[in-house]
Amino acid sequence: MEKRVDVHKVIEGCLQNDRRAQERLFQLYYGKLIVVALRYISDRDTAEEVLQNGFIKIFEKLDGYDFKGSFEGWTRRIVANTAIDYIRKTKKDPLLSGTDTDFVYDTEDPVVEAENIESMTLKGELALEAVQQLSPAYRTVFNMFVIENYSHKEIAEKLGITEGTSKSNLAKAKLNLKAILSQQFTKIY
Repeated sequence: MEKRVDVHKVIEGCLQNDRRAQERLFQLYYGKLIVVALRYISDRDTAEEVLQNGFIKIFEKLDGYDFKGSFEGWTRRIVANTAIDYIRKTKKDPLLSGTDTDFVYDTEDPVVEAENIESMTLKGELALEAVQQLSPAYRTVFNMFVIENYSHKEIAEKLGITEGTSKSNLAKAKLNLKAILSQQFTKIY
């Protein structure tokens, strides 16, 4: 049985620039944080790069962590913000600037109601695959609003879009997720 790791001791080691402590912190949080990066970036290699940049920021800002809140939550926010920054810097998707050229899936008899998407617990590979199938604009706004709890105003400011575009992209993301999940559940059952 593996010994429980004292994260505070690992953090203290990182603050002393102990390479083994930094490696241990990376090992402890890699699995949890790659999922955060993959929610925003569907390409695995790019998500890995974003995560590496996120870890650099974590190590650079570690002295600002006050040990009061959840360390995991603090690291997740940094990685999410790193992914959002990457998307903003490489903004090639016309949907982020407000021009909507993507289509919305349409289903006549959906298994999953759009109103319930937010309340669903997003678990497992099927849910991650469904979110990754969204366009980058829809996926980013969905993750920021539903997963990271940003307001539409905050999303608009971070992405350089209007609040209306944020709301529209969220609504379309929900409709697309409804259709994707309906298709996945139909295939399973």
